[in-house]
Amino acid sequence: MRKKIGIMGGTFNPIHNGHLLLAEEARENLKLDEVMFIPCGNPYMKDAASILSGKERFEMVELAIKGNPYFCASKIEIDRPGATYTCETLAELKENDSASDYCFILGTDALFSIEGWKNPEYILKNSIIAAALRGNGTKKETLEMAEHLKQKYGADIRILPARYIDISSSDIRLRIKEGKSIRYMLPDKVLAYITEKSLYNI
Repeated sequence: MRKKIGIMGGTFNPIHNGHLLLAEEARENLKLDEVMFIPCGNPYMKDAASILSGKERFEMVELAIKGNPYFCASKIEIDRPGATYTCETLAELKENDSASDYCFILGTDALFSIEGWKNPEYILKNSIIAAALRGNGTKKETLEMAEHLKQKYGADIRILPARYIDISSSDIRLRIKEGKSIRYMLPDKVLAYITEKSLYNI
């Protein structure tokens, strides 16, 4: 039987409880064998100056997922030079493990922008897309977008039940700069790491 691996990609600057809840929701609903967290290396669509080093973001991911036997972390994008592209990550994963099927776990905001990614045809034809309702995309609009991608690319789109927590990494960073509490927004071990290293205070 082929292994089903969920992929949680993102900047994780920092990782928070919303990421973890989404990953667990996808694992349970899609009966995934594991969920692999992949912090991006050099995100071409974001301002790199505001992003912590790959080493620090990866260490926070490891702290966040420790204790969950279904979660693991990969440096595949951090170790790759140049800009980070999802299509290249998927191709590398398939080359290293052709016996597994891959499922990208996204918020619906990413689903609406996926056609603007590099080589979306390859991603949509070679992986399952699990989209969780979030942002300003309504369920009706999300279902319409999923149908469009199915018709145009033959994509396999799964819509996850709405259980989205309104937490964002940017809000966490802002609250740190303003001296506000971020407790319960992310795992205690990640909070301790950020506090110990005085991250995001500049």
